[in-house]
Amino acid sequence: MNKFFSLKFAEDNLTFIEQTALPLSEQYITTDNYERIAEAIEKLEIRGAPAIGIAAAFGIALSFKNHNGKDDEYFYNVSNRLRRTRPTAVNLFWALQQMEETYKNLSSNDNIYSRLKEKAIAIHNEDIKKCDLIAKNGISIFERNSRVVTHCNTGKLATGGGGTALNVIKHAFHKGLIEHVFVDETRPLLQGARLTTFELAKESIPFYLITDSTAAFLMQQNKIDVAITGADRIATNGDSANKIGTYNLAVICKYHKIPFYIAAPTTTIDFNAKSGKDIPIEERDKTEINRIKDIKVTKSVYPVYNPSFDIIPNELITGIITEDKLYNFPYNFNV
Repeated sequence: MNKFFSLKFAEDNLTFIEQTALPLSEQYITTDNYERIAEAIEKLEIRGAPAIGIAAAFGIALSFKNHNGKDDEYFYNVSNRLRRTRPTAVNLFWALQQMEETYKNLSSNDNIYSRLKEKAIAIHNEDIKKCDLIAKNGISIFERNSRVVTHCNTGKLATGGGGTALNVIKHAFHKGLIEHVFVDETRPLLQGARLTTFELAKESIPFYLITDSTAAFLMQQNKIDVAITGADRIATNGDSANKIGTYNLAVICKYHKIPFYIAAPTTTIDFNAKSGKDIPIEERDKTEINRIKDIKVTKSVYPVYNPSFDIIPNELITGIITEDKLYNFPYNFNV
């Protein structure tokens, strides 16, 4: 099986797979430049909430690779640059906060780069462990050989480890609990069509790629048993932000009495957000809607509304799978 990775830190460089080129071309980019890492996050060359946080942590560390001594102004300039890349994925801000706390505890006599690098590697290794635990805790949602629908990409490409929701699916498949996976294409950037299909093919897991609007028709035909997605931010009441179109999926699951689960590490929980109303929603450029790659599909002068995420109300979520355990509705993550 052809192995791949989303992020790898080696020889004082970060190497990442260029996700916008997938699945037609498997390219890797190597850099030690934090600005290049910031651009990669903005351009979705690096995407997925946990992967964004890990990349940002390495960006902070690498910014001191050739910068001697402790320099507060420089540190916060770098941190703020990375902070501006994506507003919704809370893992980004969690990772930057972890790096800031590490930096604050360093003295001018410390090897700043070495210590920051050590912390970034620890954040990456922690995510690998969390991905494995999420997969283990998620097995219990499958009572029999099931047909699953998923949205966007939640696998190895989205994390530092094996993935969140897609990792649950992969582990369940290898235990004989998954019959088939239906993959929402995930408009407008087609993360399902480009990325989830890529990962499932690598694992030899049977799947059908479908348009986002096909899921309801499949449910009407009793061809879907369970839905599972990831999340980019979870409020303390369980309201969750995920890729646009996830709310649609949750609503039709509720109507057809199909369980809808979210899988995400606890770092995705925003303890400052009491509900979905407190979660900022990123709006992206209109060219993501009026073009596919470089091909125009409508007139560029037409106005476009392009939110990258939507909010899934807690009552639509059957359970939230974390590395700690499977939480069931009602949720209260302040406890």
